Amino acid sequence: MQIDNSFKEEYHHSSFKPMTKQIKIKLNVIDSMLTYAFSSHPRESILLLRGKIKKNTIEIESVMIPPLSIHGESFSSFPMHMLPLDSSIIGTAHSHPSGLVKPSLEDLLNCYGMVMAIVGYPYQYERDIKMFNKEGDELSFIIEK
Repeated sequence: MQIDNSFKEEYHHSSFKPMTKQIKIKLNVIDSMLTYAFSSHPRESILLLRGKIKKNTIEIESVMIPPLSIHGESFSSFPMHMLPLDSSIIGTAHSHPSGLVKPSLEDLLNCYGMVMAIVGYPYQYERDIKMFNKEGDELSFIIEK
C-alpha cells in the first residue's frame, strides 16, 4: 500500500502562512469605515468586512454592523453566535480612538476572519486605515472605485 504524502510535504511547516498577493477595497467601504468610526468617537466602532476571495486576491466590497455590537471607550465587541451564516464575511474593521493604528494583543487574540482593519483617529483619510493579518503583520491594500 502506498500513501500519498504530497499534502503532508507541501504543508508540513508550522510557519506555513497562506499567501495573499493583494487586497482590494472599494472606495465606499473606506468611506463607511471612516464615517462610522467618526460617528462612534470617543467609543470604538466595529464593522464586519464582506467580500470575496479570488485566487490570491481579497476583494472587500461592503461592510455590515454586527448584530448586538457593543461600543466601549477602549473596546468593541459582538456576540459571535449572533452572526448570520454568511460566507462573505472575511474580516472585521474597528477604530482606535487613541489614534494608534496598531493591533493590540486583545485585537490579535479576537481576530475574526482573514483580515483586520484598524481605523485611527482623526478618521479623515485613507492613511488613517491600516490592514493586518491574524499574526499582526501589516498588509497593503488598493482602493478601487
